Amino acid sequence: VLEPKAGFYEKPIATLDFASLYPSIMMAYNLCYCSLLTPEDVRKLNLPPECVNKTPSGETFVKSSLQKGILPEILEELLAARRRAKGDLKEAKDPLERAVLDGRQLALKISANSVYGFTGATIGQLPCLEISSSVTSYGRQMIEHTKKLVEEKFTVVGGYEHDAQVIYGDTDSVMVQFGVPSVEEAMNLGRQAADFISGTFIKPIKLEFEKVYYPYLLISKKRYAGLYWTNPVKYDKMDTKGIETVRRDNCLLVKNLVSECLNKILIERDIPGAVQFVKSTIADLLMNRMDLSLLVITKGLTKTGDDYEVKAAHVELAERMRKRDAATAPNVGDRVPYVIIKAAKGAKAYEKSEDPIYVLENNIPIDPQYYLENQISKPLLRIFEPILKNASKELLQGNHMRSISISTPANSGIMKFAKKQLTCIGCKALISNSDHTLCSHCKGREAELYCKSVTTVAELEELFGRLWTQCQECQGSLHQDVLCTSRDCPIFYRRKKAQKDMAEANVQLNRWNL
Repeated sequence: VLEPKAGFYEKPIATLDFASLYPSIMMAYNLCYCSLLTPEDVRKLNLPPECVNKTPSGETFVKSSLQKGILPEILEELLAARRRAKGDLKEAKDPLERAVLDGRQLALKISANSVYGFTGATIGQLPCLEISSSVTSYGRQMIEHTKKLVEEKFTVVGGYEHDAQVIYGDTDSVMVQFGVPSVEEAMNLGRQAADFISGTFIKPIKLEFEKVYYPYLLISKKRYAGLYWTNPVKYDKMDTKGIETVRRDNCLLVKNLVSECLNKILIERDIPGAVQFVKSTIADLLMNRMDLSLLVITKGLTKTGDDYEVKAAHVELAERMRKRDAATAPNVGDRVPYVIIKAAKGAKAYEKSEDPIYVLENNIPIDPQYYLENQISKPLLRIFEPILKNASKELLQGNHMRSISISTPANSGIMKFAKKQLTCIGCKALISNSDHTLCSHCKGREAELYCKSVTTVAELEELFGRLWTQCQECQGSLHQDVLCTSRDCPIFYRRKKAQKDMAEANVQLNRWNL
């Protein structure tokens, strides 16, 4: 892997890929168990240099002209079969046939690539580290060779508009900035570079031009995002690698936030808009306006609590839930959803984990600082540091961080002994229990406030109805009650929250003695 030149590139980045790199190396240099020579073999046989391949890692293999290896022959057959499958795939029209052929070519690709892994697996059936280390050393040498040739040939001195710069190299691909402003020009130069460099390698090693990224956000090794272009008219998709958009042990808020930021940066080209979106999301989190379903973290319970060497949030929660109700507590093999709640200063994360349903039912406050520091800040800074001069100051300091709202738990601490007094439906001022609905200042606004209460109930009923119907559709019937209790599903928590809010709104509506 070449050291990445991190940054946000607003000129097209051409990507040159090696076709089936590791299998091609094994075929080109005849790397096999039967072609490997030990130092003793080299001394005994005294073979001339033109009959052997000395690998960059220091191993020696005989060339195929002297003895062809078994592994290269197997790889030739696998890759030939894959080419046939891909040819049939191009001609196929039937969707089912296309799916079968696509699965076949993918299986053949994986089989060919796994031959290298088979030789490098030290606890496998037939390991041979001399082969696997030779393959990776050749791959590294070829990436460096490609970088050298690109930066030597595509220069202003050589007749091109700009000096080409290789900004990153990753296993079997090289990212090149040719300095041209259009995708079409970058594609033409990418094809030229691929053809030129392929001619310097032993067959069947081949460098291909595959795609252009424009714009391109390079964060670090194996972490990048960009718009993926295979034709100059319209981008194909937004491509990401190593960025927190898919991991299940991150809460959904992280995925949504990162995805929306990348959408604004790469597609809309609105960096100030992305910054503002981050600030408003953080403000919503601190002000307790965030949907609980977005804050649920899920982790697998792989063994019993005593078998874990260190205390983990989901494990400790499972033990607490078992003490509350063993029948509904998660078991080994289940995924445990949890949220992090407010607790005493200095409390560990495993002491602050709680069941999301329990949190909803008891109005327990969430710990927004935990989510800010442990879930949101690192992924955001990774994205914005190559773009903004001082990303931490810009995103995590300012007016949006100054307001914080904390809800009061319903049944914990001193609240167990508190007697709830009625508040005015209009202004929330305390009123005597005999007044029932409004304070003296709000009397005279009965019609307005009653309509507002009715509207609130109607809106919550509509929301609950939509969520209920969505769950029915997922369940497969619109005529049965929803039985689903999937705690991995964000809709489940939204439905529970809407149900609770609707019940509370109905209580307020019933206070009107009309």
